[in-house]
Amino acid sequence: MKTLGICLGASTISVAAVAHEQGKSRILSGRTWPHEGNPRDMLLTALNSCDLASFDRVAATGRKFRELVDITAISEPEAVEYACRHVQPPGLFCPAVVSAGGETFMVYILNRRGRIAAVQTGNKCASGTGEFFLQQLRRMNVTLEEAAAFVATEEPHPVSGRCSVFCKSDCTHATNKGVPRAQVTAGLCKMMAGKILELLKKVPRQNILLTGGVAQNAMVIDYLRRDIAGLIVPPAAPYFEALSAARDWKRASRRFWT
Repeated sequence: MKTLGICLGASTISVAAVAHEQGKSRILSGRTWPHEGNPRDMLLTALNSCDLASFDRVAATGRKFRELVDITAISEPEAVEYACRHVQPPGLFCPAVVSAGGETFMVYILNRRGRIAAVQTGNKCASGTGEFFLQQLRRMNVTLEEAAAFVATEEPHPVSGRCSVFCKSDCTHATNKGVPRAQVTAGLCKMMAGKILELLKKVPRQNILLTGGVAQNAMVIDYLRRDIAGLIVPPAAPYFEALSAARDWKRASRRFWT
């Protein structure tokens, strides 16, 4: 049995392929695509990249875009609970899952049974989100590869996290004054990490699970590790919710393609 999980996110489409053999599940692959406001076309691109005939079932998750597809849909909280049980280290209690995506940061607080007990969300301002970070890199002509090469030991230039307008102005003024782009980038990453830590005020900062596209930002992770003991960043972090949809094969729709 092979299943395909799809997550229709606010800024990306992610898919995960899972094989189910003798009562066990095995991750075959996972990938994400930014859809830049056109989830329908990017979903078709994602599906065309898969060997659809090889899958037996399919399921989707996501907030509102999951309504675009006529297949079994799993809510994001359900997806988080299910995937968390499979990616966290055995025997380790994970008190919260941080979903750090392109447009929203959310913290799912878990009880001892691994069920969601509460949800913490940030304000609606875009500053500190993954997509905002990418926008600022483009404005500074910094590629993702260059940003990844900047080390978190670089002295971060302070930028405001209260408002996207203020943050953008801080970045512009800094670069105009000749502040090295590495320092501005480090400042953005430190601000993003601070946004996440704000959401964890009521949670013990230990063994927190980080998911979402921001989990690929090494500088943010470095800053978080300074305040979160045992931070967990699974390899499946970018397609975490899609993985859950693929694993829940008993509820998944039978394939809808021929």
